[in-house]
Amino acid sequence: MRYLKFFFLLLPLFVVNKLSAQQKVSDQKMQWFADAKLGIFIHWGIYSVNGISESWSFFNNYINHDAYMKQLDSFTAAKYKPEEWVNLIKESGAKYAVITTKHHDGVALWDSKAPLATTTLKNSAAKKDLITPFVAELKKSGLKTGLYFSLPDWSYPDYDGFTRDRKRYDYKQDAPRFKKFQNYFQGQLNDLSDRYNPDLLWFDGDWEHSGEEWQAKNILANLRKVNQNIIINSRLNGHGDYDTPEQGVPVVKPSSPEWELCYTMNDSWGYQPYDNHYKSSNMIIRTLVDCISMGGNLLLDIGPKADGTIAPEQVKILKDLGRWTKKYSEAIYGTQAGIPEGHFTGKTALSKNKDVLYLYLDYKTRNGILLSGIKSKIKKVELIGNQTPINTVKLNETDYFLDVNESDFDNDVTVLKIYLNEPLQLSKEKQQSTSLETLFAASQHLDLTNYNLRKLSYDLNSGVNIFQNTNLTADGFEFKSGIKNFNPKVNNWVIKNAEALYKTTGGIPAGHYQGNTALSADKQTLYLFVEGTPTGPIAIKGLKNNISRIRIVGEGTMLPHDIYNKLYWSKIPGIVYIPVPKDKLDLELTVIAVLLDSPIDLYREKVGAIESNL
Repeated sequence: MRYLKFFFLLLPLFVVNKLSAQQKVSDQKMQWFADAKLGIFIHWGIYSVNGISESWSFFNNYINHDAYMKQLDSFTAAKYKPEEWVNLIKESGAKYAVITTKHHDGVALWDSKAPLATTTLKNSAAKKDLITPFVAELKKSGLKTGLYFSLPDWSYPDYDGFTRDRKRYDYKQDAPRFKKFQNYFQGQLNDLSDRYNPDLLWFDGDWEHSGEEWQAKNILANLRKVNQNIIINSRLNGHGDYDTPEQGVPVVKPSSPEWELCYTMNDSWGYQPYDNHYKSSNMIIRTLVDCISMGGNLLLDIGPKADGTIAPEQVKILKDLGRWTKKYSEAIYGTQAGIPEGHFTGKTALSKNKDVLYLYLDYKTRNGILLSGIKSKIKKVELIGNQTPINTVKLNETDYFLDVNESDFDNDVTVLKIYLNEPLQLSKEKQQSTSLETLFAASQHLDLTNYNLRKLSYDLNSGVNIFQNTNLTADGFEFKSGIKNFNPKVNNWVIKNAEALYKTTGGIPAGHYQGNTALSADKQTLYLFVEGTPTGPIAIKGLKNNISRIRIVGEGTMLPHDIYNKLYWSKIPGIVYIPVPKDKLDLELTVIAVLLDSPIDLYREKVGAIESNL
């Protein structure tokens, strides 16, 4: 770091907020789930044969039901090795796994004895019960067992639903027939419960009927007879234990004490050979950190092939996850949601008793890390992974600079451990906005350029623009600060990035972007302030607008972007990822301009379970 050693006294820094109440575990049975943070979802079924949408492909009439079910003849599971699966899952750092026992297509992957049941043992080329050996390996490994179960069964002759535009009958007019189906699926659930005694039951498809029609209370009573501590997800018409947002990474922390994001590696749940839209390992690790920082879990999906092997792209992501989770395990498991944004550029988490604060850095910087508004005394700061002590400079009673050697940064996310003398208390003091005099003042002893520019970006994000009554133009032409003996580095930066300062207004709310932002006067250009060197593409969550173009402010280089998890049937926007070339980064603070097709429109609604994907 260039100047950390010179800091000894500065004005109070950033706006701070009252620390949110400690995350409470809603029920003691939920403790293992709240501590787990990472689980692996497994969508395996006959849909992997042709690489088509699981169940939905015939429901939506993309393929007829007979053609869909013919995949049974090629579903071999010939190379299925459940022990290898479990070893890989454990290596990833996951603490539980959830496997599809039966999707909406009705094909049971275990030896279901229910009348008219279609099973992989009786009806597929595999001629195997695929669930029993997997669950046995899970339990042997010490991982928690989760079973996915579809409430609807579109192949069962006595279920009312069949395809998108065709039902077998009106269940309200033929109660006895619907009763046959109720007995059928209840029998299957009871069988799964008795055979495997799962720790978690992951329901899906509840939108087709009410809780009463699914007999939700009866389902829960039967499951709890076998395991009174069984955990149920939220997809049982409100009778579950935790929320399950799907694909859309929450912008703000969900209200449920426990929650879990179910998330694909590419755009597909089951194996699809031509879906190469994989997120990078870096993106997946950062998504896990995002969930951890909001007190939730990531349930990351894999889709094995019909022969039981797992695609190499998926194996690599799991192994890369394992490298990171092993290195930073103490900052993952058993943590709770972190502190509000504004104290640190990055994600955070807290230990259970709140006397340890974890800082997650998905960027590298030689300018030091600013931590502000910490009322509790810091006893020690160290780098997790090798326990390297971190040089810490106390700027005043609540604010600190932390110095990490460039060689010590992780290639994905670096984690710092802050030891406190008490459960964390945050200061209520508000930042004093910077002034032109402070921003431009030259110093004879230390270089405050980066510090002052970061402070400026925070002011802009907060709606304070000190350039409103100056002669600054959009291109910085002939700008004069009016400050004698000014800092030429600051002056040059201001001229270069003038468009992000000229008549700009406050930025977007916290949660959509990790750093500070500003908006053009017409709200149609979003300016992103990028600190340091990002380890991967920077991300924007919850952006409803289409993007017209993206460029680096001050030198015009056009940048591409990619959108992940924007599904055609969901109103939740995908995440916008923008790769920033290292050779285009500003030495002090980079600004990215995102031109939108209309004034900015953001998605901040409650994130819950997907209702359907018709």
